[in-house]
Amino acid sequence: MIHPDPQIQKNQQDFLNRFPLDEREYHASIFRIGNAAIIYHQMAEETSPAKLKSYYNEWLEALPSNIRESMEKKGFEECKSILSYTRYINERNDFGMDEWMKSNLSEEDYQFYKRQ
Repeated sequence: MIHPDPQIQKNQQDFLNRFPLDEREYHASIFRIGNAAIIYHQMAEETSPAKLKSYYNEWLEALPSNIRESMEKKGFEECKSILSYTRYINERNDFGMDEWMKSNLSEEDYQFYKRQ
């Protein structure tokens, strides 16, 4: 999976091109998995603002008290890009990360992802 930002995708390709072919696949797999994860988390941005605020309150309630207090101090605007929150949003919208990764990565990349 390629990165959604063309400049970052170019930077990734330039990085890979510096490696001999026999060493390139490991790094390419890391990039594909990371790119897929970025796209997965960006999907949360498609949720309506009203649901985002509602999900934020639910997410806070599910956090351990010390973390919840910290996230409450940060506030909604600062928390809306935190990965655990964006994953929560996607899970609430029936987009499980493991299932999404499995359907958007090759079998080899998915198995590598699961081992990490």
